[in-house]
Amino acid sequence: MGNTAHRLASGPANKRHTAPRPRTGFDGWAEGVDKADDQWNTYDCEIRSAVDEYNMHLSRTTGYVPLDWRVVKAMLWVETGAKSLAWKSRPMQIGHIEDAGLMALLGDREGGDLVVPPSLRVSLSASSVRAEPIPNIRAGIGYLLMRMATFAFKSIPNADDKVYEVTVKDGDSLERIARAQGSTPEVMKKLNPSAHLLKAGQVLKYQKATVRKVITGWMPLTSSRIAARYNVGDSDYARKMDHALPAVRKAKEAVCR
Repeated sequence: MGNTAHRLASGPANKRHTAPRPRTGFDGWAEGVDKADDQWNTYDCEIRSAVDEYNMHLSRTTGYVPLDWRVVKAMLWVETGAKSLAWKSRPMQIGHIEDAGLMALLGDREGGDLVVPPSLRVSLSASSVRAEPIPNIRAGIGYLLMRMATFAFKSIPNADDKVYEVTVKDGDSLERIARAQGSTPEVMKKLNPSAHLLKAGQVLKYQKATVRKVITGWMPLTSSRIAARYNVGDSDYARKMDHALPAVRKAKEAVCR
């Protein structure tokens, strides 16, 4: 009797079954992406429309390569995904109170005013970006592109390309004349290449011009660069992008009118 009881308690038929541990970290995240359903395509049309606006606006800047809207969709999947509570309010995650990115984009010091198309900029405010999905997506795209752009201050001739003349007075310098005439020293040097030492009575040429911040180029858009320039704090971001983008390319897309 005792031996039989022992066998029943310890035999294979009475093994204790334990539930498998939930997958966590990257593997758990990747499994969620691999099981993405139609909810994950909710913003396809809005993403495509916004990316088209940005591409058109930036097409004339030096070295710009049109942004693939599916890169942005992959970023949404990495940033939140349809199972996240933030999916319906802040899918690109830009706009956290402690994150300076949104204010940098909406200000005029870091180039956001050059990157965001005027047609989209009017709809972007701190409150709308933090609470509404469409402004959040538009701002996220803008911040991504702002962080991928290179900027410099350059002397830009005004639309009025007429060449004027000015007579040098005692004590004048190119800088002083340029400032007084609404031009820049760079423009005046270009129009007067031999004017190294100014003399009273000398006649100089100038055009109206201003020094402005301009986009001078673009960094290649790679997963590692997106992770470094857009992401904050996720060490798996580049790896997630490399997983999400092929999944996005294979997934069924929403039909947009």
